[in-house]
Parts: sequence; structure tokens; C-alpha cells
Amino acid sequence: MIFESLSDRLQATFKKLRGHGKLTEKDVNEAMREVRMALLEADVNFRVVKQFIQTVKERAIGQNVLDTLTPAQVVIKIVDEELTNLMGGTQSRINMSPNPPTVIMMVGLQGAGKTTSAGKLGLALKKQGKRPLLVACDIYRPAAVKQLQVVGAQLELPVFSMDAGTDAVTIARSSIAYSQSHANDVVIIDTAGRLQIDEKLMQELRDIKAEVRPHEILLVVDAMTGQEAVNVAQSFHESLGLDGVVMTKLDGDARGGAALSVKAVTNVPIKFVGMGEKLEALQPFHPDRMASRILGMGDVLSLVEKAQQTFDLEEAKKMEKKLRREEFTLDDFLSQMQQVKKLGSLENILGMIPGMGGLKKQLEGQDIDLDGKEMRQIEAIIKSMTPQERADIGIINGSRRKRIALGSGTRVQDVNKLLKQFGEMRKMMKKMKKMQKGKKGFPGLGALGGLGGFPKMPFMH
Repeated sequence: MIFESLSDRLQATFKKLRGHGKLTEKDVNEAMREVRMALLEADVNFRVVKQFIQTVKERAIGQNVLDTLTPAQVVIKIVDEELTNLMGGTQSRINMSPNPPTVIMMVGLQGAGKTTSAGKLGLALKKQGKRPLLVACDIYRPAAVKQLQVVGAQLELPVFSMDAGTDAVTIARSSIAYSQSHANDVVIIDTAGRLQIDEKLMQELRDIKAEVRPHEILLVVDAMTGQEAVNVAQSFHESLGLDGVVMTKLDGDARGGAALSVKAVTNVPIKFVGMGEKLEALQPFHPDRMASRILGMGDVLSLVEKAQQTFDLEEAKKMEKKLRREEFTLDDFLSQMQQVKKLGSLENILGMIPGMGGLKKQLEGQDIDLDGKEMRQIEAIIKSMTPQERADIGIINGSRRKRIALGSGTRVQDVNKLLKQFGEMRKMMKKMKKMQKGKKGFPGLGALGGLGGFPKMPFMH
């Protein structure tokens, strides 16, 4: 989980602060010492840490914070604002050209995920109504062109390539003319990388830049390389002049130091982040939302945006009616489960909900994977039932359970476990309905909107 260790340390520090009715300068100094250690352990650049602590301390002690009614909250607010500023302050968007095509050059070292990111960026722009063209300019790495063509086919994006032996500058130049004749309003150029920075690579990139005059040069870096990602960003920026950073594998980096340092060190904003290996659109980077998540305040805006993209509003209304009438069936559960899967991992969802940190800790080690083996097993069991059985689990006797287990390739114990937990879940939903009395939860999350309230979901061990 991204920023997990940093988030835990900071929340523990602020919990101590909240225990003080009135803060002294000594309390603030001690808290800042803890924050400094937490940031350094998270692999944040030490100069960035020094400046950050100095700024927060000056604001905390200089604004008569110690005399306010809730000094701890004011200190947390200052840390939140300064973390947001550290990561760029506001969201940085792509500079779209008023005269198409907008040319975007993707650069970076080998292994950072440049080719996949080019496809994911194309998908993100396609969802905004653009018509992107992917351009294969990596003529050195074996099968690089083929990889981009496979990614393009999977995402239904056109890919421009030329015969082997054609140089990268010619391919880039030819792709612009091609895009104009094929009504592509965005050209995304996938350039060659190296295992490390060398002058030959940089010269080729400078030649492509001079030829096609890109509106955006985006550097793709692997968040898991930590401070090395910041060093790479600095080198590329000095040589090429970057417009933004795409940070990949951010969900795999529990420390997150690169994300916190790159803007402060290079003055180049993070524009997009990649989470996971799946071919899903890159996510825009919101510094304020990320700061809130680090401090355990959640990121409801991103969750709601994701839910709106994922859930069918009409389907959600139908589900709400069924819940009110207590007609929720295994068919409905399967439908909701498949929609929730699209939101990402349960850990990620809980990280976006304020106050869910405790529940997330409780669920650690329970091997909950919203797209894992157990979820697929549940789907297989439900799909092996007849429509009548899914509508009324009460009719499922011993012989039916054996038939369902055989049809789904599972054991009778697995079928029994699902039925038992689904029954418990329905009872809990009845209780929650009475408790809520008309209160509204997250739109469209239906049966799974109250994850925290259920004793055990059918996909938990």
C-alpha cells in the first residue's frame, strides 16, 4: 500500500498531539522530530525534509497556533497544506494544442513501464473523447514495436510503425503527417530507453524533440526505485526540458519518497500515476487528495469519481429498491461484486474512506483480493446454481449443494460457507437498514457500500 509506513507514523504522531489539551513549543518540536524521521524513512530527499520541517515549524509556532482551542488540528492542517504544496499544490494537466495534433513524447529508462504507460495515457485521452495515435519509435529493444502493437490492439488504439531499419526521427516525423490524414488529434510517441542515461540516447531524444516540437514531454519513472527516480528526473529535465512526470507502480511503493520529492527537487510536476499492471487508464495526480490519504483523512472525491465511472445509475436505483424490499439475492450480490471489483483492491478502497484505517488494519493478513482466487470461486459457485436457487437460498438442500460444488469445481464446504456468510450478510443488512432510517451511503455502492458494517463478507477468510 502506497505511503503505508509514512501514513502510520504520521497518524501516530498526531494522535499523541491530540492527547494534549494545549500545546507547548516543546510539543511541536517533538512532533516535528517524529515527522522528520517518518519522511526520511519514507525515502524523501533529505534537503526536501529539512525545508518542509522548517516551514511547518515556522507556521505552527508563528501563527499563535499554541493559543487556539484545537492546536493539534491546526498543526495537522498546516502539515496537510505543506504536503500538498510539496507535491505541486494543484493538479497539473496536459497542455492540449489548439491546433491538432497535440504531440506527446514519452521518455524514460528501460523497465519503467514507458510502452504500457503510452497505451494507458492513450486510453485516458480516448475516454475524454480524443482520438490518440500511438507511435513506435523504440527501434532498439527487441519486440518493443510488437509490444506497443499488442497494447494498442488490447485498448483499441491505432499504432503507427515503419519498416525495420528506419530511424526514430523519421518515424516520429512521418507519424505527424499520418495523424493529420487519419484525423488523430493526439500523437503519443513511445521513444527508446536505456538501462542507464547515456549521451547517445539523449541526443536521439533531442533530435526527435527538434523535429516534431512536442507540446508535452512526459518522463515515465518507476516509483519503486525511490530517490533514483528523482535523480533520473533531474537528468532528463536538464537535457530535454520536461513538462511532467508519469509515476508508475506507485501502489507497490510503501514508502513513497519519490512522489514526495520529485516536484520539490526538479520543479517538474507529477501529472499521472499508474497503479498496478492492468491496462487501465492512468490516473490524474491530485496533490491535495494524496496528502489527505497520507494523513489518514481519506480521498472521498477520487472514490466517488471512480464509483460514478464504474457503476450504472439505473442499476443502482433498482438495487436500492430491492434492498428496501429485502429482495436482495445471490444474483444481485454477484452483480454488485463484479462492479466493486472494477474499483480496485479492497485495501485501496478503504484507503479512500476517512476513518477506515482501523478496519484496514483489522483486515490485514486476511488475503482479501477483489480479483483473486476466492472471488472467482464465489462467481463459479453462484453461476452453478439455478435461477430459483439464486433467488431463494432456502431451497438449497444437501443434494443441491453437492451438484453446485461439482458444477463449480469446488467442495461442498465452500458452498456451505458462501451460503452461511450470505445469510449472515442479509441479516446484517436488515439491521443496518433499520439503523439508517433513510440515511444515504455512497451512491451506487448498493449492498457493498457498508463494507465496514458486515461481520464477514463472503470473500473474506
